[in-house]
Amino acid sequence: MKIESILIYIAVAFAGFAIGRIGHIFGGQFNAPHHWIYGIILIIIGVALWFYKKEWSLYFIFFGLGLTISDLKDMIDLKFYGVDDVEVKRFWGID
Repeated sequence: MKIESILIYIAVAFAGFAIGRIGHIFGGQFNAPHHWIYGIILIIIGVALWFYKKEWSLYFIFFGLGLTISDLKDMIDLKFYGVDDVEVKRFWGID
C-alpha cells in the first residue's frame, strides 16, 4: 500500500470524525439515534463490500471508524437514541 493511499484513508477517517463532531455540536439536541450507530453500519457495509470493491470498502470502513470514534463515549455507555446532555460542546473530544 502506498503512502498516498494511507494518507487518503486517514483523511477519510478524519472527515468522518469531523462530520460526527459537527453533527454533535449543531445537532446534538435532536431526539435521534446517536451517530456511532451510523458508523457501525458503515463499517459493516465496508466489510460486506470487501470482496466486491476493495477500495470502496476501505472508504466505508475508515469513514465509519471516524464517526464511531467521534461518539465513542456514547458507544461505551450504550446510548442508542436520545438527546446529548452536554453543557460544553467541543470539536476535539470524544463524546
